[in-house]
Amino acid sequence: MKSISVKSGQWAAITALATFLVWIICFTAISMVNPPFSWTGLEDYIDYSTTYNQSFKFAAQLAMLLFAPAFVVMLHSIKDRADEHKKFLTGTALSFGIMFAVCVGIHYFVQISSVRLSIVSGHTAGLEQFIQSNPYSGIAGINLAGWTLFFSLSCLFLAPVFTGKGLNRVIRVALIANAVFCLLGGFGYIMDYVILVGICLNLGLGGAMGTAVVGLLIYFCRLRSKH
Repeated sequence: MKSISVKSGQWAAITALATFLVWIICFTAISMVNPPFSWTGLEDYIDYSTTYNQSFKFAAQLAMLLFAPAFVVMLHSIKDRADEHKKFLTGTALSFGIMFAVCVGIHYFVQISSVRLSIVSGHTAGLEQFIQSNPYSGIAGINLAGWTLFFSLSCLFLAPVFTGKGLNRVIRVALIANAVFCLLGGFGYIMDYVILVGICLNLGLGGAMGTAVVGLLIYFCRLRSKH
């Protein structure tokens, strides 16, 4: 069973890294291809989304939809390998990780299915509360609760599991940095500091979690080489 958990963790890390790369590529492409959009109302959003290509946006959302379960699988694998005195930390990290996956999973699935199909079919009554681009929508709040609260808490409890120097230290520091960026992003969202949210949840989270995922992939590869 230990071998299965290591293999699952390795493939989950590969998936997580691949989705992060897709997200970075899509985010860059969106900023280069489409003009920036600021929420001014449902009609303006529909006009924007039907005028400009949305393929990169949907690809980025799909990537993050896949990242969430991959993160949970990695947490399961780490918990399975952890020493007995670290089971509480890994178990707590896993619990918060599942809450994160549920929040963001619901959000991104709604974006690529219900929202997209509603706009295509013209049934848009009440759609404002389900659009990611609307920073005041309920679905945006659910998504950010996942990224800024539950994801950060999961990373904070996971970080102490990786003790020592070398690779473990890189993973630990990256996880802590990611948690700090996520919490700051959450604060920025609550206080309506748009620039702080953008910096923390795009550049900060992307760099810190990207580093952590690469470190975790190396960690699982090293474990697998021992089996």
